[in-house]
Amino acid sequence: MLTRRSFLIASAGALPAAAFIANPALAAEPPVYNSGGIAINGYDPVAYFTDGKPVEGVAEFTSLWDGATVQFASAENKAMFDAEPSKYAPQYGGYCAYAVSKGYTASTDPAAWSIYQDKLYLNYSKSVRALWSVNKSGHVNSANANWPGVLDG
Repeated sequence: MLTRRSFLIASAGALPAAAFIANPALAAEPPVYNSGGIAINGYDPVAYFTDGKPVEGVAEFTSLWDGATVQFASAENKAMFDAEPSKYAPQYGGYCAYAVSKGYTASTDPAAWSIYQDKLYLNYSKSVRALWSVNKSGHVNSANANWPGVLDG
């Protein structure tokens, strides 16, 4: 996923200095991180709470959440999500919680997750999750302040 930071780093050597007079115009990010329209890389958000681990969803059980398709492992999990999406949906639209706390967006790995204060947080990788875990409350406060403004590119 291209973020403002990776764009600027990647393009720094390729463009003449005069090109940086104005910030590059980047398209806004969708409200839910998805790949091909599928949120959480096809993993069931309810399973993090009920099974205590990432579980792949199936195309048979889906719901639409802020423009992205969420897949579930069972009809029961789908019904739980549909009844209370705010309880089960990952925070910050499923973007990396650590990245949002730092003011940008990044993709996530369904295996790099944590539940903190009854909310699901996803991270870019397990090593980023370790950084996130050092000060979860501080990162949540920062991410809350940055969300949803980071979607504006």
